[in-house]
Amino acid sequence: MNTVNIVKPPEGVKAPVTAPSADRTSAPSAAPNFASKSVPRHLARGVIGFGLIIGSIAMVPVAGPATLLAAPLALIAFRGCPTCWMVGLAQTISRGRLERQCVDGVCTLTKAQTGAKND
Repeated sequence: MNTVNIVKPPEGVKAPVTAPSADRTSAPSAAPNFASKSVPRHLARGVIGFGLIIGSIAMVPVAGPATLLAAPLALIAFRGCPTCWMVGLAQTISRGRLERQCVDGVCTLTKAQTGAKND
């Protein structure tokens, strides 16, 4: 029976080591970024997106099926789907608070170190 260790690379294989970034506001280029510039802006996009979906469905008895054409506009507000919006919310909230460090093929999440604190 073969087992695979997904945390550490196999013996003899070097894993890339990433240095901590000086600019903590930018995400790695390989990972998709669904975050907004601020939490209130992201929540406003969510209100618009969910409002368009709920409103288009609720208006069907009153104005007919043509109101369902407003639902795809929610995809623009969500920058994809509602799941993409939720991932972006988590990214927006955690931006600058978490830092990923990889050493010898083992990656961990830690609190980001801030500058000198004022006492």
